[in-house]
Amino acid sequence: MNSIDLLIFDCDGVLIDSEPLAARTLAQAVTRGGLPMTAYDVLVEFTGKSEPEMRAILEARGLENIGAVFSTWHAEIFAAFRRELKVMPGMAEVLRTLDVAKCVASNSSVTRLKASLGLLDIWDDFAPHVYSAEMVAAPKPAPDLVQLCLSKMGVADTNSLLIDDSPAGIAAARKAGVRAIGFVAPGDPRPGRRKLLLEAGAQAVALGAVELHKLLGEFVHKRQPVQTSVGGFGN
Repeated sequence: MNSIDLLIFDCDGVLIDSEPLAARTLAQAVTRGGLPMTAYDVLVEFTGKSEPEMRAILEARGLENIGAVFSTWHAEIFAAFRRELKVMPGMAEVLRTLDVAKCVASNSSVTRLKASLGLLDIWDDFAPHVYSAEMVAAPKPAPDLVQLCLSKMGVADTNSLLIDDSPAGIAAARKAGVRAIGFVAPGDPRPGRRKLLLEAGAQAVALGAVELHKLLGEFVHKRQPVQTSVGGFGN
């Protein structure tokens, strides 16, 4: 097994616990626009998709005034991020133990990344290496964004590893020749996530940060353990 010189992190649902906030606010905005959806519907269907993909799907289903709907959603989700957004439990501790280059590869827009990850201290663990699908021709599951990360970071595909919570992200990594670990947030209500991520090409799947910490220990060198309130770290 080649050593890992670069870790590529998805953002939403991996580094930050944003998916429930995004699902709730988008479901409310779309429902007000005349197309009833629940937060669970949004989680199941739209996790990992870029905004242009979501717009195209909803427009094809007959959602009218889509520009106004998404404008309202942006205002509501960014307000929710300011009030409620947190780092994924245990993830800050994981990042502090990793002695390896890191970057972000997200299907979110640059604006959303700054309005979400940019609010939190872990932004400094990555900046300026925070890359959006807006920067490439096609979002994940196309390999373009992962390839951009490799180019910007100057690391070979065989020496890189991606962590993502969506099959699209795992598929993008595999198409780019990069190994991948799937991630499932604690409390994710959707069944079968581990199976979906493995089927997409993940080498393994971590349920939460504690499991991810253990899996990454098989791939990368770590700094000295740090004390944390999340069980299993620093013990």
